[in-house]
Amino acid sequence: MNDSATAPISGLAGRLVADGLIAAELAREAQQIARTDSVPLVKYLVEQRNVDSKKIAELASLEFGVPLIDIEAFNTDLLPEGLVEPGLVTKHHAIPLYRRGNRLFVAVSDPTNLEALDEIKFNTGISTDGVLVEEKALTVFITKWVESQDSIGGGLDDLDSGDFDDIDIESGEPTDAEADAGDGLDETPIVRFVNKVLVDAIKQGASDIHFEPYEKDYRVRFRTDGVLREVVKPPKNLAPRLAARLKVMSQMDISERRIPQDGRIQMKLSRNRAIDFRVNTLPTLFGEKVVLRILDPSSATMGIDALGYEEDQKQMYLDALSKPQGMILVTGPTGSGKTVSLYTGLNILNQPERNISTAEDPVEINMSGINQVHVNPKVGLNFAEALRSFLRQDPDIIMVGEIRDLETAEISIKAAQTGHLVLSTLHTNSAAETITRLLNMGVPSFNVATSVDLIIAQRLARRLCKECSTPATDIPEEALRKLGFTDEILDGATIMKPVGCSNCKDGYKGRVGVYEVVRITPEIAAMILEEGNSLEISKAAREEGFDDLRTSALKKAAQGLISLEEISRITVD
Repeated sequence: MNDSATAPISGLAGRLVADGLIAAELAREAQQIARTDSVPLVKYLVEQRNVDSKKIAELASLEFGVPLIDIEAFNTDLLPEGLVEPGLVTKHHAIPLYRRGNRLFVAVSDPTNLEALDEIKFNTGISTDGVLVEEKALTVFITKWVESQDSIGGGLDDLDSGDFDDIDIESGEPTDAEADAGDGLDETPIVRFVNKVLVDAIKQGASDIHFEPYEKDYRVRFRTDGVLREVVKPPKNLAPRLAARLKVMSQMDISERRIPQDGRIQMKLSRNRAIDFRVNTLPTLFGEKVVLRILDPSSATMGIDALGYEEDQKQMYLDALSKPQGMILVTGPTGSGKTVSLYTGLNILNQPERNISTAEDPVEINMSGINQVHVNPKVGLNFAEALRSFLRQDPDIIMVGEIRDLETAEISIKAAQTGHLVLSTLHTNSAAETITRLLNMGVPSFNVATSVDLIIAQRLARRLCKECSTPATDIPEEALRKLGFTDEILDGATIMKPVGCSNCKDGYKGRVGVYEVVRITPEIAAMILEEGNSLEISKAAREEGFDDLRTSALKKAAQGLISLEEISRITVD
């Protein structure tokens, strides 16, 4: 007879059987396997047998008299530092949460996991007490903590344990003179640290990275979901070496520290995917600040449906793209997603039978099948000169990175009037202000009214986390109406608010576009011909039924995509 079939069932397994949560046969088998494989019984039951994690935690708390706490209320950044290694935490599936005096409180999902408490006590020299948490929540929490320890926050001393030497980065190799000027820039810890920063930024979905020297310290920050956050503070004396390493990678002049420089880095993540970094250095009071903007080519091919346009707005954009001639202008501040909107449009238009040329400063995303020109004013190749050359090469579609002056504006409009589809950007705050900017540049109102077909003004808002956002039922209707909500928007609305969980940052995860899309109708064209101001043009656009940015943001909030705080952050009432 098999001894395991008659083995006694004790402790937590016995309580689970007594309460009917698992069968006796499963309990005996689980006890045996967990003991053989040296894994906590609860971890085995939840992962391998799909037993209810919350129910186990509740029964374990009753059986052993151990307090059950919500581990999601703890921030991994605030845990006791330097007490235990990540390997010990993952080995025993237990993690120290907080310390009070000479006692360390350790989160476990299995109260019988005494081996974990004993080994943590041995390694830290501090008496340990177990606190009970739900298994699934503990797994997510430990995973997040281990990743943070393996991130750049681990510091330069921990870099030897990673595999970041093998990252495939296309960049220039330093000459002998550059290596001398770098004062040890090829020192392995520096190389590994910079590689680690780039990898972590990609993993966290950052849009740019800031390396910033100050008088007494040095910091690295990521812009994630539109907000800058400090991620690590390397020693101040490493500032020149970090700047030198980044300049070598982006093929800059490593010996020049007095003027700003621009460069580029490409990191190959796989055979089919690469990430580009646009790099700029700036001499500051205490050294060179280096900013890397992360350019992911996949963002241009994710499709128009992923950008966040309302259905009527999306259709207006697609209709404008289908026209053989005319001008589409995308406007908004830096970091508002203009590049992705333009490249998404170009990707839709990119067909073998079309000749597409772009003039950009710089070329941000490389797209196969499109002739992309990086303008270089130093040698006389500015936007206007590039446009003149395009028009001599029989283009169907032209994209101008930015209309900055009258000459570029006039050539772009001429191209739109002579059988070409032109896409470009301006830095204005709304669709109406885009019209007045062109008029103020000196473009005749007749040319603006007859050449511009569509204007898109946009912002990027932080998207609420789908896992933890909760209905905002405590907000009075009067307060919502003060924000601008109308009966039409409130009909069927689901206003949500951020909470925060292990899957997001402060209740937000990712971003979504908020748009004002205005088609130049005969009525708006007539107002342009009369050289109406931006307020008059904006009023006419509202009367035509085009939502402004504020209304679009309110609709996004009503759909439960963004919070009320985001409306105020990205738009003006």
